[in-house]
Amino acid sequence: MSKASELRDHSDEQLELQLKDVQKNLFRLRLQSETERLEAPSEIIKAKREIARIKTILRERQIGREAAVAAPAAS
Repeated sequence: MSKASELRDHSDEQLELQLKDVQKNLFRLRLQSETERLEAPSEIIKAKREIARIKTILRERQIGREAAVAAPAAS
């Protein structure tokens, strides 16, 4: 699990790849949970939080790019 400050150092492409990996891992954890073979149920919560962190950083960057484009046009 990464901290938000560590994730901000990654590029958008790296974040997208990491997001896909964490989503696949979450799917596996949910599958294990349903078949009652999950050893650490807290891993599901950790994976969800990791996904939320990555999506938040990607959205912040998207909003920043949109603001940068809109600022010169407004002048």
